[in-house]
Formats: sequence, structure tokens, C-alpha cells
Amino acid sequence: MKLGKAVVKSRFVILILAVALMIPSALGMAFTRVNYDILSYLPDNLDTIKGQDYLLDDFGKGAFSFLIFENMDDKDVAATEEKIKEIDHVDTVLWYDDFADISIPKEMLPDKIYDAFNSGNATMMAVFFDTSTSADETMNAIEEIRSVAGKQCFVSGMSAMITDMKDMFEEQEMTYVAIAVVLAVIAMMIFMDNWIIPFVFLASIAVAILVNMGSNYFMGEVSFITKALAAVLQLAVTMDYSIFLWHSYEEQKGICENHKQAMAVAIHETVRSVIGSSITTVAGFIALCFMTFTLGLDLGIVMAKGVILGVISCVTVLPSLILVLDKPLEKTMHKSLIPSTKKLATGLVKIFPVFLVMFAALIYPFYSAYSQTNNEIYYDLSESLPEDMANVIANTKLKDEFGVGTTHMVLVDSSLSAKDARNMTNELEKVDGVKYVLGLESVVGSLVPEEVLPDSITSVLKNDKWELMLINSEYKTATDPMAKQIDELNKIITKYDKDGLLIGEAACTNDLVNITTVDFQVVNAISIVAIFIIIAIVEKSITLPIILVAVIELAIFINLGIPHLMGESLPFITPICISTIQLGATVDYAILMTTRYKKERYLGNDKRTSVITALETSIPSIIVSAMGLFAATIGVAFYSDVDLISSICKLLARGAVISMFCVTLILPAMFMLFDKVIAKTTLGFKPKKTSNSEAAV
Repeated sequence: MKLGKAVVKSRFVILILAVALMIPSALGMAFTRVNYDILSYLPDNLDTIKGQDYLLDDFGKGAFSFLIFENMDDKDVAATEEKIKEIDHVDTVLWYDDFADISIPKEMLPDKIYDAFNSGNATMMAVFFDTSTSADETMNAIEEIRSVAGKQCFVSGMSAMITDMKDMFEEQEMTYVAIAVVLAVIAMMIFMDNWIIPFVFLASIAVAILVNMGSNYFMGEVSFITKALAAVLQLAVTMDYSIFLWHSYEEQKGICENHKQAMAVAIHETVRSVIGSSITTVAGFIALCFMTFTLGLDLGIVMAKGVILGVISCVTVLPSLILVLDKPLEKTMHKSLIPSTKKLATGLVKIFPVFLVMFAALIYPFYSAYSQTNNEIYYDLSESLPEDMANVIANTKLKDEFGVGTTHMVLVDSSLSAKDARNMTNELEKVDGVKYVLGLESVVGSLVPEEVLPDSITSVLKNDKWELMLINSEYKTATDPMAKQIDELNKIITKYDKDGLLIGEAACTNDLVNITTVDFQVVNAISIVAIFIIIAIVEKSITLPIILVAVIELAIFINLGIPHLMGESLPFITPICISTIQLGATVDYAILMTTRYKKERYLGNDKRTSVITALETSIPSIIVSAMGLFAATIGVAFYSDVDLISSICKLLARGAVISMFCVTLILPAMFMLFDKVIAKTTLGFKPKKTSNSEAAV
């Protein structure tokens, strides 16, 4: 009660502080860098990541792109090449005129050089940057290249994709939040008993969101996925706490002497109830932090922090706002559109064996479908982007016109003999799917001594530590043929140089596949164990955690099994996020009903009466909570052009509804079946002595 009384007394001070916090929070959010490179979250100890660091630190080359020019005269291409070389952070530009004079007809060039740079009416140019793939300087250089080269030039590669994603997300980010807010307000206005309270909720949650996003400044940077989803998810998962405070306040107003005392009691009751449920949500996000792929750490920290700030705002800022606006709120009350659920609850409990059969019938097939979905995910982020995006168009042209699906880079010791380098090149070119290898020896051939080559060529491909080769592959990134190709290429490279490295987008993505396969299992296990322990402590029971987690896991199996049954493929990060977030956020529905069921049994009611009462009183809160999560995410799911974002939001929206049905239908049936077991394995459950006889099952 001390906290409640302090908040009521200091309500104006709290609101002034909340407004004052908005200024540094807005500045922190504005100056927090956003990272659009998914592959940068791979562990630093991987050879592919080390190789990219060597390429940048020792060779002065970081990002890499192919430029495709269509229907442009060679002289104009050459003139554009010179302009591109002048752009800041462009380290090297490689075109066929670097190996032969432009006055020589293309048809007289060696086949390897001609085929590497020309195809029909298109010619290709390789550009190296002296900054990393996702550096701001690289993205600025990409934009300048497009400006200088004009519409006849198409820029491919990871950096171009990141640049396009940055532009698109900056354009759409506020729309995501606006859609979530509008739909959440509509849902709350429909299901709540007051017309303006949803706006009060949003004001309180907005404070928590801004502080959360502003405090990300101290993390240095956040991923674009975190930036795009954080506000929407924080709104969705913390709306429950506001709803609970409001309902508690309305209840206490009919008991207490005045509205201030009612709010003090409501705050006290909310803290007791919300802390237990919020811990499970935080645990779900914290589980993401155990991913080796550190994007999970990024999203996990931001969202766990957001939930904690949401709870703090709910018991400080929200009560202060409600008290200040008490009179307008009194005038805008209306009858809730959710009808009495007593008959529904009685009817559902009456046929509870049906839902036990349903649980048994659904668990295995949907677990199988869920397992298949995890095997059908995709890792190539370009597949999640709109087809009319500039980079996607460029990559398509690169594949269609030049037969290049992706480009590997090879770093070998510069002291490797010319003979070994040629032999290695020959072996690399024989690997299935390799179109050709561009290296010093492969380009100039064995008849031209390296000493007579101009520095402009040798400096591009060799320095005192490393020799660089480019391998153009016909295969796409993150496919089974590509994985096999990478294995074979690595064997050949290490045969000639045990410290040789294969790097590039495909190699990094291959590591991503291997890492996240393990991450998914680890994160899933940690989230289940952590939430199991939390429920066991909160409910003082051994069996209740098993029952509650089993019910929500069925909902997760159904949610993540549907994509397999519908023939859909999900981005790799989606199943990991959904399995943890849905468990952490929607297990609250089950905890709410369980707490009331335990209370009724302790008061001496028989199991049937207790279950009916728990179900009847919980259904309205569960519906409002689930519809809040659904409304906050479904709009973004349909609006977003990026499958990575839309798929997470779509599955969260669907998961909220599925969890709602699983909890309201199956959990009461579990209570009916296992009541005696629960009684023996739960502290504080034993009913008071009563004359009521146990109702027949």
C-alpha cells in the first residue's frame, strides 16, 4: 500500500517527470544507430567473420558490389567508371578495361575476361569499398553511385540491399506504429467499458516506449528488426497491465471511501498481480539473449527492458493520468459489449471431456507440422523483400544475364606460388555450380610474369599478406547446392593453404544456418524451463506449470504448424521469436484463470463450481488481452512489404487468438481431470472445510 499511497500523493510530480523524460528519450532515439546487416550479428570467432575483418583491415576492402550497365556505350561506361572511382570510400573499381585497352574490340579479348564482364547488351563492373558492408559510409556511397551512373545502372550486393532496406524502413516505421495504435484503440473501445480510457492507456504506454527506445542509445545500436517491432510488441504485450489496473480501480471505487483510496489499493493489487505475469513475458524475451546469433540478444534486451518499463509506467504514470482525468472518465463510461459469460462457462465445463479428446487429437499432428515448419524456413533475406526493390531487380539481372547467383571471395597467403595458385584455381572452377574464378593468375595466365603487370592490377588482387580471388557461383545463397559447394570449395582452399578463407554473403549465411539451427532448440528449451520455474514459484505447484505450459505449447504448435500445412516458408528468425514470445506473453491468460481457480478451491468450493467461476471471470479479461495483442500486430502484418516483419506480426496476431481458444477450452478441462493431483502437489490449494459435496464429473 505504501507505493500506492505515494503514487497518489505525487501524481502531479510523476506526470511532470514523465513529460520531462520525453526530451532526452526522443534525443536518444534519434541518435541511436540502426544496423540493417543481419549477418553482422554472427559470432566474431567464425572464420568467415575473421576473413571479412582481414579483408578490411589488411587489404583495405570491405563491402563489394557488382554494377550492371545496360544499353550503354563502352566510352560512357568508362567515363562513369572514372566518376565512381572519385566517390568517397570507393576503394577499387574493376572492369574489363583494367585488363585490356578499351580500344581493343571486346570480341578479341580472352574468353574468360569477356564472359566475366559482358553479356549481350549488358556489361558488369566490380566495385570494392574501403568500409564494411553495413557502414553508413558504404550506404552513402551506394546512393552516390546510383546518382552518378543513372537509371541504366543496377547495383547488386548485400550493401545495396541494406541501403534499400534502410530507406524503406525509415519510410514505413512510423506507419507501423500508427497502424498498431489505431487498431489497438478500436479494439479497446469495443471491448472496454469507457470510450476514452484507451487513449489514456496509450499515453501511459507511449511514455514507456519512448523511454525504452531512447535508452537504446546506451547499447550503441539496434537492429532494424528490433527498431521495427519494439514499439508494436511493447504496446501489444504491456496493454494487459493497463487493463488490469483499470478493472481493479473500477472494482475498488465501489468499496473504498473515495477515488484516491481506490487507486492506492488498485496500484497495490496491480503490482501483486502484474509482477507475476510480467516475469513470464520478460523470461520469454530473456531466452532470446542466449542465442549465439546475437540478433536475439539485441531484440531480447530491448523487449525485456520494454516490459519492465511498461510495468513501471502502469503503476506510476497511468494511475496519475486516471486520477487527473477522473471526471471526464466518469462521463464517458459505457456498458461493455462483452455479454455475461456464465452460461458459456457452464456449458464448456459440462462437455469438458470433448476438449481433452481435442487436446490429445491435436498435439501430435500439429507438433509434426511444427517440426516441418522449422525445416522449411529460408535464410536468404532478399526473398523477404518486394520484387520491385532496386537491389532485388539488380540481383535478378545479375542472375538472368550473367548467370551469377552469388559471389564468393577467397583469401590465401600472398606467398602461395603461382603454380599452386593456378592449380587451386583450376580445381575451384571444376566444382559444381562455379561459373568462373577471377584471380591474378587466372586473369593474366601463366605466360605473363607478375613482375611486368601494372600496379593498378596487382594492387587490386594482391598485397604483402593476402591474395584475393573472386568466385562467381550459379547457385543462390542459402540453398542445399550452395551448402555443398561451400564445403567443396573450403576443402580445396585449405588443401593449398591451411589458413585460406572463403568469405562473402553465401559463406556467412551458411554459418547462420548452422548456428540458428542449434539456437532454436536452445532458446526454446530455455524459455520453457524458465517459464516452468516461474509458474512453479508463483503458483507454488509442481503440476500446474506442466499443465499451463502444455496448453500454451499446443497453441504454439498449431500456430507454427499452419505454415507447413499451407505450404508457406517463413524467414528463419520467425519461429524462434514466435515460440518464445507467444509462450511468454500468452501464458498470462492461463495464469489468470489458474489463480482464480486456486482461490475458489481454497474457499471451499467444489471443483466444478471453482472451474466454472474461474472460467466465467477470466473469459472477458482473456478476450480483451488477446484482442489487444491481435489488433496491435495484425495491421502491421498486412501492411509491411517485408516478409520478415509481416510474418512475425501475422503469427503473433494468430498466436494470440489460438492461445485464447486453447486456454478457454482446454485449460478448464485439464483442471477438471487433474484436480486431485493438483490439490496434492500445490501449496495453499487445500480447500477449507465445507458442507458442499463434490459435484459429480
